[in-house]
Amino acid sequence: MINKFFFVLVLTILALKGFAQKVIYLNKGLQVNGVHAYGREALYADTLAYQLFNISLKKPVAGQTFSVNSNGQASLWKEVNADSTHVFRTRGFGRGGYLYLTYNSSRQENVLLNIRGNSAVFVNGVLHAGDPYSSGWLYIPVTLKKGENELYVRTYSQTVVSLVYPEKQVAISTADSTLPYVVLNEQTSEMKGAVVIINTSSNELRNYRVKATVSGKTVETIVPLIPALATRKITFNLDAGNVSQVGKQACDLTLLAGNKTIDQQTVYLDVVKLSDKYSTTFTSNIDGSLQYYSVAPQVNGSQKNAALFLSVHGAGVEAIGQARAYESKDWGTLVAATNRRPRGFNWEDWGRMDALEVLNLAKQKFTPDPQRIYLTGHSMGGHGTWFLGATYPGNWAGIAPCAGYPTLKEYGSADGKIPTASDNKMEQLLLRSGNQSDVLNLVNNYKTLPTYIFHGDADRVVSVNYARQMKKEFAAFHPDYSYYEYPGGEHWFGNESVDWKPLFDYFKWHRRLEDSAVNEIEFITSSPGISSTFRWAAILQQHHPLQYSKIKLNRDLKTNTISGSLENVRVLLLALNQFQPNTVVHIDLDGNNKLEYTKMSSVDTLYLVNKNGNWQVIGKPGVLQKGPHNYGTFKEAFNHKVLYVYGTSGTKDETEANYNKAKFDAESWYYRGNGSVDIIADKEYAPAKFSGRNVIIYGNASNNAAWSSLLNDCPIQVTRNTITAGSNTWSGDDLASYFIWPQKNGVNTTGVVTGTGVKGMNATSANQYFAGGSGFPDYMIFKMGMLTSGVDDVKMVGFYDNNWKLDAGESVQSQ
Repeated sequence: MINKFFFVLVLTILALKGFAQKVIYLNKGLQVNGVHAYGREALYADTLAYQLFNISLKKPVAGQTFSVNSNGQASLWKEVNADSTHVFRTRGFGRGGYLYLTYNSSRQENVLLNIRGNSAVFVNGVLHAGDPYSSGWLYIPVTLKKGENELYVRTYSQTVVSLVYPEKQVAISTADSTLPYVVLNEQTSEMKGAVVIINTSSNELRNYRVKATVSGKTVETIVPLIPALATRKITFNLDAGNVSQVGKQACDLTLLAGNKTIDQQTVYLDVVKLSDKYSTTFTSNIDGSLQYYSVAPQVNGSQKNAALFLSVHGAGVEAIGQARAYESKDWGTLVAATNRRPRGFNWEDWGRMDALEVLNLAKQKFTPDPQRIYLTGHSMGGHGTWFLGATYPGNWAGIAPCAGYPTLKEYGSADGKIPTASDNKMEQLLLRSGNQSDVLNLVNNYKTLPTYIFHGDADRVVSVNYARQMKKEFAAFHPDYSYYEYPGGEHWFGNESVDWKPLFDYFKWHRRLEDSAVNEIEFITSSPGISSTFRWAAILQQHHPLQYSKIKLNRDLKTNTISGSLENVRVLLLALNQFQPNTVVHIDLDGNNKLEYTKMSSVDTLYLVNKNGNWQVIGKPGVLQKGPHNYGTFKEAFNHKVLYVYGTSGTKDETEANYNKAKFDAESWYYRGNGSVDIIADKEYAPAKFSGRNVIIYGNASNNAAWSSLLNDCPIQVTRNTITAGSNTWSGDDLASYFIWPQKNGVNTTGVVTGTGVKGMNATSANQYFAGGSGFPDYMIFKMGMLTSGVDDVKMVGFYDNNWKLDAGESVQSQ
């Protein structure tokens, strides 16, 4: 462990080269344990944050009692010192603790805060993102006031805290670059990379430019807006068309403001042959940021209609490392997605979306045989394989989870486990919002999906019992799976841990059947917004959102019938491609009414709705209704090139609270998802200017001028001191809410992070919605007291109906 921190320290020093003047480590402080609980659900607890927000937090003193729990156990502030390598190693650090540090500054000035091994930090009361995985490259610009400055560090693991006095207020940081490989004999004149711009000044940066020069070719890129005291990862264009030799190639970057050079740095591009493993970058449709995937190319070059393997990596692994673990195959290309970060989202949520983005890009680039696309992964990627396989069973010719755990409800990973159950109806609905993560409830989706289960029998990281659990499940229903325990195999026993010949032989023996050859289908989903379609049927709407929906259908082309049973399906789509034109198709669903439909063209699609237990033929549902294009929940609002809009129309304190929360979310999204977002003030927002983009509103109707154009017809309204939801009204300055609402085009959405006052806004500070697998409903209303009393201070949670109206049957409320 000492070597690890020494290595990170060296990387930090190298990263600071060129813009750091001096580094001051904070080595003495106080700690308290067991005062917060954050995880993979909408509820969170934090006694210290509650006291800070309520202006009742006492200045810590060694030996002082901070709090007493329900069992009468006291939490005390204790002195703690860092060791000679500046690491706080005191026992008891973890998810429940805070580290209190102070620093006396001789004057007010802006500096960079670098903390490794924390999940968040309050700096003079303002919350900032943390670096739980000790990556070392997260620099947070902060303002030190003259005199004593207080830091409350939410500890996560062994923690290092330093203040960096930068030589330049605005600088390029290359410590967290996203760079493409230059692959000789491929198109290299239009490529993209990304670096971080650090703005330690008190002014936002507008109209800056970056010039990238590679082997004599220079390309200039406009830098997007960067707020004051903020960092942002920006994309730049480059032209590597002159590069002709394998090795390292310098890419010189110049940051310009007008004709003035602000900073210069150099990054180095890997130049490889077409037969080598490599990485390629792409612009993500999720947020417009630059991401990458890696490739283990097919032997002798990619061939059209060859196989394609999607490999998903384990926690802490880069995609290029994943690709390098495989020998190239002579019958297909392997691509490795990133999950947005080496830990990212456990291949759920935006990790799931990243995998699908990479799959689609790889299909376009390598044009594989659609019936020979395979999925595999190791450790967290083994979970990703289980999850993506169960969620999209029609995508794959076969899957192979290696050393994987099926569900985050049993193997929690870094953010903890997803809770499994509750006796409280309010919490039951909140947990229902995360049903998509429960692989064991989707297990029947594997029924027609060939699966190779591979695990070392001596694995002490992810127990082999998870593989045995799934083997037992499969034995009850699965007609075609293979299972192998590697004797003496630990969690990683060399490249064979993933590149196991019998696994790829198993893949080679299996092809995905074309939809025309599959006449019996079974499919389960918890949300059409995540997974709606299997083969020739799709679930478009549910009766009860986020409860499991099931279809079991039989298609008989000889008798022109489709029959079967369905659960929790309101609107069903049936693709009738395989029936002949002018054929009368007989539909018999749930055995209670029979329908006939005359197919008019070769590609007719039939839409059916279940009303009061009876199925009826309808037209295609309108885009303003819920559907796979826009089904909720609250987390969906962070997709589609989301824009953060903070309110400035209220008091100074309200504006600061709105802005601080928006910036905290942006910092967290950057760290969690390698992301980049635009943050603008409400007065800059205009619907026409930002059409086609989701929006997150920070603030309420009284202090965010964009509210009226986006939320005037929403049944949930929040003003200073009041929240209304339908006929319900709550008053006070400490109320908070997360909710989603469709924009007028029906496709994009607006997410709302709101409070009735500064206290309420502060209560929204946690952002577990960025934790993989966490569940949030369409709307959630709570008081700041939730931080200490839990679900008892949640006022209302629920889902809209399929017309985006409040539905008493799909909500729970308390007074």
